[in-house]
Parts: sequence; C-alpha cells; structure tokens
Amino acid sequence: MPFNRAIFIAKKHMAITRQKKEETVAKVAAITKSAKTLVFASFKGLTVAEQNEMRKAFRPLGVGYTVAKKSLLNLALKAAGYKGEAPELQGEIALAYGEDELAPARELAVFVKKFGEHLAFAGGVFGGKFVSKDEISSIAAIPGIETLRAQFVQLINSPLQRFAVVLHAKAEKTTG
Repeated sequence: MPFNRAIFIAKKHMAITRQKKEETVAKVAAITKSAKTLVFASFKGLTVAEQNEMRKAFRPLGVGYTVAKKSLLNLALKAAGYKGEAPELQGEIALAYGEDELAPARELAVFVKKFGEHLAFAGGVFGGKFVSKDEISSIAAIPGIETLRAQFVQLINSPLQRFAVVLHAKAEKTTG
C-alpha cells in the first residue's frame, strides 16, 4: 500500500508541475505581446531579498521582472515570432520588461552595476528583434527622455549664452 501511495503522490505532483509550466508559458506569452522591450538577465547567487529590492524599484517605473525556466521562456519567445536569432541563454534567466522601450534595460543596468558579480545582461528583444547582450548594454546607456530634452535645451541655449556674454563684454568695453 505505501508503494501505491508514493506513485499517486508523484503523479499528482507532476500534474501540478505541468499546470505551472503552462501558466508560466502563458504569462511570458502575455508579456511578449504587451511589452515593447524584453531584457534577459543572467543571475547566479542573487538573493530573494535582492530580487525583491529590484522588483520594488522597477514597479513605479512600469518595469516588470520575472524569473522563468529557459525552456519555457524559449517556447513563449518562439511563439512571439521575433526577428533574428535568439541570444544563447546560459544559467538562471530573469526577464525585465516594460512598455517603455528604454526603461527595462536602463533600470536593470542600475542593478547590474550594483550586483555585478551576481547579475549580468544576457540579451533581449528590442524593436521586434532579438539583440545581443552587448547591444542591450548599449541600449541601457541611452538616457531617458527628460535627460535628452534637458541636453537638447542646453545645446540650443549654449550658443545664445555665449553670444550674450560677448555682447555684454563688448558693451562693458565701449562704455567703460
């Protein structure tokens, strides 16, 4: 009798596992439909507290973070039909995603610097195609829209300021 019970428990456990896998694939498939950018992060030795810290920081910025088995992630990514070849994903993989095209990569970069030995870029999806870890690192370096606007205003304003300084100096010279 104990032998039969062990088999029954194993079968019951497998059904839950399969259901969980299907839920994970469905969740990642939903993410691929709604997110403009996906960033794959390789993590090893990252504590639950550190991952929760990242999730807490991402949430107000509209960036999601989830962990999925590579095989399940690949199933959902193949179904999404992105262009190019998917980067090779090694180790444990997490997925950062969002509707903003730059925020997932930029915000994950903050934690890649903070947890350098435990967290690294592994690639991603940008503009409907797969990109390498080097490309996603470059994307992460692009400043946010507010920073770009400030830089643009400064660029436009700079010649005007110099011109005003020259005029002021010329006026001081002629009157003084």
